Amino acid sequence: MTSALPRLYCGPLEHIAVPTVAAELPDDAMPAERLLEPGVLDELLERFAAQYQGDDLKAVASLWSKWHFSAMAAHTLASNLLLERDLPVALDQMGLYLSDSGQTIGIALPHEGTPLGSLDAFERFERLLQGHVAPLVDMLGCVSGASPKVFWSNFGNYFEYFAKAAVHHPMASPGLGDEALRLIDHRVYPDGRRNPLFMPVRYLPDEHGETQRTRRLCCLRYRLEDFGCCGNCPLDDAAVARASSTTSNKTSNKTSSTTGNKTSNKTSNKTRQHRTTAMPQSTGAVVQTFPSRGDARRLVAS
Repeated sequence: MTSALPRLYCGPLEHIAVPTVAAELPDDAMPAERLLEPGVLDELLERFAAQYQGDDLKAVASLWSKWHFSAMAAHTLASNLLLERDLPVALDQMGLYLSDSGQTIGIALPHEGTPLGSLDAFERFERLLQGHVAPLVDMLGCVSGASPKVFWSNFGNYFEYFAKAAVHHPMASPGLGDEALRLIDHRVYPDGRRNPLFMPVRYLPDEHGETQRTRRLCCLRYRLEDFGCCGNCPLDDAAVARASSTTSNKTSNKTSSTTGNKTSNKTSNKTRQHRTTAMPQSTGAVVQTFPSRGDARRLVAS
């Protein structure tokens, strides 16, 4: 690797895995464009779903996308904003490191990027958005049946998060994230195209008058038995109560089956409790740094 990218992974970024940079894709990395091949994403989602209770494909696909998009947003925004470099992250340019459960845990790049052709908000992220996010969102929607808006919302959540967190990096200059935030503040592009990243989160007062970071769209994770609604969920209290009641009924019905199933349910409940402890349901306000690996798990879960 040459000298530019490693400079990013210090201080608040020191716990994020540095991308592999090599002209030839490493043997243990999957070409990212394979995500668009028939059956590939289905198989990854099946592996990913095996670690959770429940089989709601829309929720599984949404949660998988949160892992993937959090990784993409962290690396690309850091390089784009801090180094003013455009990483080669189109699906046909890069590779992915995947865990045994099928989730994205790292990226491989053919080179460490090129200087941005423009610093304008509506141009500097186009490789990422049009070459990676847009086609993957379309495929996720086709495979799962969930609305593309859900997946754009998931990506937008991390885009906004990392744009704000980047200003706390030691290499940051004043107003570093302004252009990224300007992009998500506009409903349409200058040429009239609809902006799918428009306002992914809002900052709203709660009943105590405190500002809460709230997603515009629910990520559907409550539809898996392992999770409830996250602390950033836009659903109102009644909707949260209904979701919790549905999950409780499902758990109760499973518990009332055979003794063997009872034992299995107790084991999975313990696992579920451990996951909830390890990955709190809310990030609360935007933190002051990029997340470490542990923080990233909590961010993805929320």
